Amino acid sequence: MDFNLSEEHQAVQAAARDFAQTELLPGVIERDTAQHFDPVLLRKMSELGFLGMMVAPEYGGGGMDTLAYVLALEEISKVDASAGVIMSVNNSLVCWGLEKYGTEAQKQQYLTRLASGEIIGAFCLSEPEAGSDATSQHTTAFLNADHYLLNGTKNWITSGNTSSVCLVIAQTHPEAKHKGINTFIVEKGWKGFSVGRKEDKMGIRASDTHTLMFSDVKVPAANRIGEDGFGFKFAMNVLNGGRIGIAAQALGIAAGAFELSLKYSKERKTFGKPIAEHQAIQFKLSEMATKIEAARLLVYKAARLKDEGKDYIQAAAMAKLYASEVAMWVTTEAVQVHGGYGYVKEYHVERLMRDAKITQIYEGTSEIQKLVIARELLK
Repeated sequence: MDFNLSEEHQAVQAAARDFAQTELLPGVIERDTAQHFDPVLLRKMSELGFLGMMVAPEYGGGGMDTLAYVLALEEISKVDASAGVIMSVNNSLVCWGLEKYGTEAQKQQYLTRLASGEIIGAFCLSEPEAGSDATSQHTTAFLNADHYLLNGTKNWITSGNTSSVCLVIAQTHPEAKHKGINTFIVEKGWKGFSVGRKEDKMGIRASDTHTLMFSDVKVPAANRIGEDGFGFKFAMNVLNGGRIGIAAQALGIAAGAFELSLKYSKERKTFGKPIAEHQAIQFKLSEMATKIEAARLLVYKAARLKDEGKDYIQAAAMAKLYASEVAMWVTTEAVQVHGGYGYVKEYHVERLMRDAKITQIYEGTSEIQKLVIARELLK
C-alpha cells in the first residue's frame, strides 16, 4: 500500500485548491443565496480541464485517473459543493458513461464537447415515483421506425437547465421490466422537451436542479446507448463510479468545515485563552480529523481499485456511505465549534452543513449503500 501521491497527483490537487480558494471562494455565499452558478466560473472550470478529467485526450479530455479526479473534487467541494456536484455529474455520470459504452459516432458527436466543457450534461434517472427503486421507470420510449418516442418526467436533475445534453433512462419494453430499460442521448431544444420549475433546495443551492419533461420527443435510434435492454445495467454501472465522486464531494465538505473550525478555534478566545486550548474543543477537533482521515482512505481506495480495473462496487458504496455520514457529523460539529457565529452565513459552516445532507441521499441513499455492501458481502 502506497499512501504517497505522485507529483502529477500533487499538481492536480494544488491546481484545484488554488482555483477553489481564488476563484470559487469570493462570492460563494452570494451564489448560494441567489441560487445561481456564475457561467464565467463554469467556463474557467472547463478551461482548467475539470469537466472531463478522466476522458481520453482523443475525445478532448484530460486522460487522468480516478484518483486525480477525486483529489480535485475534494478541494473544490471544500469551498463550493455546488461546483463539486456540477463537476461530479459531468465527469462521473455523463462523460464516463459515454466513453465506456457509447458508439464511436456518439463519442465524436457528444463526448468531445462534454469533455472539453463546451457543453455540460445531465443524468436523468429519478422520477416522481422512481427514486431508490430505479426499476420503476414510468418514462417510456417506444420505437417508431428509425426513432423512439420519448414520454415522461424526470425529477431532481442536476444541471437540468444549464445542460445541453441529457442521458435519459426510459422503459422501452414494459413486459421485460428492468431488462427492457434503455438509455438515450437527448438534446436540449428538441421538440417536446421542456424544463420545469427550479427546485428551492436546502443545500447545494447554486447548482440548478430541475424537473425535465418529455412529450413525444423524437429520439434517433442511433442515440440509444448499448444494446436494446442495456439501460438499467448502464445506469447501475455508471452510478457505481458516480458514488466515488459523491464520496469525494462529501469528503471535501467535511474537510472544508474542519479547516474552518481549526482556524477559528485558534482565533476565538473565551475565559482568557483561545478555545483551541479548551479540552472540549480539542476533543471535537481530534475526532473530526480522525473521521475525515478514515473517510479519505476509503475514498482513495475506491478510486485506486477503479483505476486498477478491479471490482470497486463494495469499496465505492462504503466510501459514499461513510464519507457522507462523516460530512454530516463534522459540519454539525463545526457549527457547534463556531457557536453563534456558526449559525450565520458569514462564517460558511452553516452552508457546508446544509450542503452535507444531500450526500446521504443522492446517487443512492445511505440505506441503499448498506444494501449494496451487504449484497457484495453475501455473494
